[in-house]
Order: sequence, then structure tokens, then C-alpha cells
Amino acid sequence: MSDAPFRPFEQLLDEAAALATLRAATQGADDGELFLERRRSEAIVLDDGRVKNASYDASEGFGLRAVRGEVAGYAHSTEISQAALNRASETARLAVGAGGGTLADPPKGTNVKLYTDADPMADASFAGKIDLLKEIDAFTRALDPRIIQVSATIAAGLQEVEILRPEGLRLSDIRPMARLNISVIVEQNGRRESGGMGGGGRYGLARLMEPAHWQGVAREALRIALVNLDAVPAPAGTMDVVLGAGWPGILLHEAIGHGLEGDFNRKKTSAFAGLMGQQIAARGVTVLDDGTIPDRRGSISVDDEGTPSAKNVLIEDGVLVGYMQDRQNARLMGVAPTGNGRRESHAHIPMPRMTNTYMLGGEANPADILAGLKDGIYAVGFGGGQVDITNGKFVFSCTEAYRVQNGVVGAPVKGATLIGDGATALKQIRAIGNDMKLDPGIGNCGKAGQWVPVGVGQPSLLIGGLTVGGSAA
Repeated sequence: MSDAPFRPFEQLLDEAAALATLRAATQGADDGELFLERRRSEAIVLDDGRVKNASYDASEGFGLRAVRGEVAGYAHSTEISQAALNRASETARLAVGAGGGTLADPPKGTNVKLYTDADPMADASFAGKIDLLKEIDAFTRALDPRIIQVSATIAAGLQEVEILRPEGLRLSDIRPMARLNISVIVEQNGRRESGGMGGGGRYGLARLMEPAHWQGVAREALRIALVNLDAVPAPAGTMDVVLGAGWPGILLHEAIGHGLEGDFNRKKTSAFAGLMGQQIAARGVTVLDDGTIPDRRGSISVDDEGTPSAKNVLIEDGVLVGYMQDRQNARLMGVAPTGNGRRESHAHIPMPRMTNTYMLGGEANPADILAGLKDGIYAVGFGGGQVDITNGKFVFSCTEAYRVQNGVVGAPVKGATLIGDGATALKQIRAIGNDMKLDPGIGNCGKAGQWVPVGVGQPSLLIGGLTVGGSAA
């Protein structure tokens, strides 16, 4: 394991020469940039009392892009050198052809810093992290004799980016990330169930290593496992569903959020295409994508094109008022970029992506929402899901859910899936709680083979007429 520092970008490339190469690649183009990146990441997994995995990765590279109309030429390399940059310029230039474009205005600079630039991995030594994981293992096992296995993970990383634009603008961002997860397996009368909890954000590991934090995570992982131990087969049919606050916002993210990204709407492949200014949700529903929340997993001071992050309203009181945009799609749609141009790494082209997507709270008391549910499901936790962007149809599996009858929360249910479509679900929201909260910092979002960290959130919601898939006879 090595923590040798990277050489500064200035030692790898001459800025004047790099700028000249970028300008040659983008001559006659509409847009383009040179994206330089270096990463360090560390992950340690203690499983069943033993170190199962300890990894340290370091990488660096660049991506060069030239954009002309709807076409983008992109080349990337893990070798940061003028020779590699020259080769990339020739490739990216192919998208520009004979040119004729007018270079778009550069993004506006910002001095906003939403998170520390300190290395989160430096908060403890390797031996200290191992000792902590062992302490977590011992503490968690002592919580309940039914625990037969404990797994704990510490992960942290630091991403440093520089963005050089053809007009000479240079922007930078240093992005930390830290996360701690604990999962348990319990056994009773021959039945085994699992539960997990974790989270993190753009800060150092020190915050997650505080006993007050990780002990709460361990207790929550155990609680979920014990709930599953008592779960009965889920019912099936069409029924009303109450979604809990926080992480259940992942359904909002998938079923609705992706459909509000600019590229899908420009190409008219989204279920929400052409509906700007129209009522697409129940009154009271306001949805935002906000990359400016300090320390959050999905936050970014600037996006991967250099546009400052923003607090963007997507749906206001049920009316569609905005899409999430990168520079290319914003230009083609005649609107301003929104700070949502994101990429997984230097090896990937940017595209419109969510940051922290959430629904604002309403006025209803969550207890009253549940008390008004005659026959349905109360869904608190979600696992995997699938969504068809073209029609908004979704299928989500519940990891923690309860049967509710006559306003009384009954037994936990196992094997419940929620089936519906985003456009219909938005209109069937009948009650919005006053308890909006964000998830604990566990979200990752996939799109076109790229993964980026995101956040989600929502208040408690009552949605009418969802299809519940279950296993009860």
C-alpha cells in the first residue's frame, strides 16, 4: 500500500502547450474541454472477525472532448503527457469535421467550497482502521446472541480534478468521500435473515469513526435483521402505499428523476418530454435537485464541465418547471446549463446526471398518514429496482415493509415489490408528510454504464393504487 503523493498537474503538462492543443482540437467546435483527474481510494472489509479485503488504488488520467452539434469526439488516456494529449486531440477533432460552430460561453467561476479538501484516508493509520473494525465486530456481536455473522467496511477516497477550457479558463475541485457500513446475519429456530446500515459523505473518516456514530449504525443493522426475522409473506394486489421518509426517495430518484434529465427530454425518449409547464403531479409536490448541500454524498462544488453546482427546482406545486442539464443538451434545447454535467471518471464523457434529488415536505403528520391507511403497505426500506425511462414503469423491492390495516401497523412483510409508473404515481400522491429527510449517504446512480455518487430524500408519502407484488397465498 502506497500513499506517495501525485505529481502536480503542472509537472506533467505545460499549461500553455496543453491549451494550444485543446484550442486546435476545438477550433470550429461548439464546446469542449480538457478534464484532468487523479484519484486515491481505500477500502477495508472485516468479515466474520477476519480481514477479508484491504485495497488501495491510485489512478490518474485525462479526457479531451470536442463537441459539434449533437456529436461529441472524446479521447482519454491514463498517461498525462503532451504526446498523449496530441494523440487525443486528433481523435476528438474528428467530431468537429469542417467546423463552423461558435464556441459556447464558458461557465461562470465560483469560490464556493461545499466540503473539505483534506484527504479523508489520513484521519487514521491502517492499523487504527483495523482496530476500529475489530471493535465494531465485538460490539455488534455483543448486542444479541442471535447474531452469527458481522461484516464491517470502511471506505474512503479523494478525487482531484482540473478542467481547462479553450478560452483559457481553468477550474479545479477536490472531492473527498468516506463511508462506513455494517451488516449482520441473525439466526433463530433455523431461520436466517440479514440487515445492514451505513452511510457517509464528503468529509473525513473521523466523523464516521466516532463511537456515537458507528454504534448507532450497528444497532440499526441489527434492528433491520430482527424485523426480517419476524417477517411474513407479503400480500399481492393493488393497494395504497405509505413510503417512509429519507431513503425511500430512491424510488423518486429512479422513477421520476431520470425522466427529468435533459438528454432524455431533448431526444423525446422520456415519459415527461414535451410537458414543460404542465401539471404532472399532485398539488403540493415540489421536487428539487440540489448539488449545493454541504458535505452531502451527491454534492459537487462544480460539475465535471466546470459549471457551478446549483439548487434546481424540477417540479413546483405539481407543475414541471425544469430539467437537469449539461452544457451540450442545454445549448441544443436553448436553455442554461444547471450544473448537472457529470462523469464517472476521466475515461467517461459527461452527461446530465442527478446530484441530491428530493421532494419537499408538506403539512401532514406522518402518524396521521398511517392512521388513515385502511389496507396497504408501509414501505420503509428499498433495495434494487428497475425503471424504463421511456414510459416510467418501475419495479422496486422492499427491504423493510409492514402490512397496515385500519390504520394499525402490523407484521413486517417479506418479498414485497412495488410496481407502477412514475407519471401515474406522481398524480396519485394523496398526502405529504412534514418529516422530509435525506438518506444517510449510501446512494450510487447508474446511467449508460457510468456510476456516480448521489443523494435522495423525501417526506413520508401516501400514494394510492400501486401494484404490490408479494408471495402470500
